[in-house]
Amino acid sequence: MDIDLPTPAAPLRLGTRGSPLALAQAHETRDRLAAAFGLDEAAFEVVVIKTTGDRVIDRPLKELGGKGLFTREIEEALSRGEIDLAVHSMKDMPVLQPEGLVIDTYLPREDERDAFISNEFAALADLPEGTVVGTSSLRRRAQLLHRRPDLRVVEFRGNVQTRLKKLEDGVAAATFLAMAGLNRLNRPEIAQSAIAPEEMLPAVAQGAIGIERRAEDRRAAAMLEAIHDGETALRLAAERAFLAALDGSCETPIAGLAQLAGGELRLRGQVLRPDGSEALAEDVTGPVEDGATIGRAMGARLLEQAGPGFFDWRSAG
Repeated sequence: MDIDLPTPAAPLRLGTRGSPLALAQAHETRDRLAAAFGLDEAAFEVVVIKTTGDRVIDRPLKELGGKGLFTREIEEALSRGEIDLAVHSMKDMPVLQPEGLVIDTYLPREDERDAFISNEFAALADLPEGTVVGTSSLRRRAQLLHRRPDLRVVEFRGNVQTRLKKLEDGVAAATFLAMAGLNRLNRPEIAQSAIAPEEMLPAVAQGAIGIERRAEDRRAAAMLEAIHDGETALRLAAERAFLAALDGSCETPIAGLAQLAGGELRLRGQVLRPDGSEALAEDVTGPVEDGATIGRAMGARLLEQAGPGFFDWRSAG
């Protein structure tokens, strides 16, 4: 189809959160589209939208609601036609989109591992008993306490810069970030080490950027097709099917990672009690095209094993 390409006078508007990382992801999307169609940066406009998760930073995420905390306002702007595309970190995305919106484009996935951050220690294993570790992620909190119940965990919200400042101020001796975010900010040196998935399985879709559009917007669909990464899509189909089967949200400690090798897909999944006292995990390999089926089945099995009350965060104290 002939595409009515954007121009400086009528730019393609990309909606995003305003953090340095969110802007880096929007700029990567813009740059890939510009390169694919030979356009100048002026043919695009990056529109910053403040979300509930950005505005309310003095309360734990579990008190504020589900994964829509960092996406709702952006999706509302997209539905109203105030922006043409929404650029998201896929680990923040609910498994269901609002009516009339679709995510069917992913950029090549970055490093999916968690990063260990500390000014005092080189690795997670080096932390002495009783060390204070900061994180706002229930997944990381539960995984940490499962492996190291001797550590103390405190709430630690904010963007990369805010969390580094909290470390400097002594609020905690260590924290975690995503390696993908540090790489996209060109700051990989901030990490003392990357944590292997065998030690800390990452969040579902960590490291992946998804681009949301209005379902009827054929121009957006045609343009996005040029920058879509099929391998990332296959991996996320399995991971997000796993998450959907578990009805995962910010209130549930869930980890999942799909990897491709030799025409097969390996999916590892984990669910934990929020206090880290129990973890359930599976590791399944099957045909790449069966990823979503594998994910759904794994999620259903772990949900059955977990039983009622497994994810009650109040048990975490």
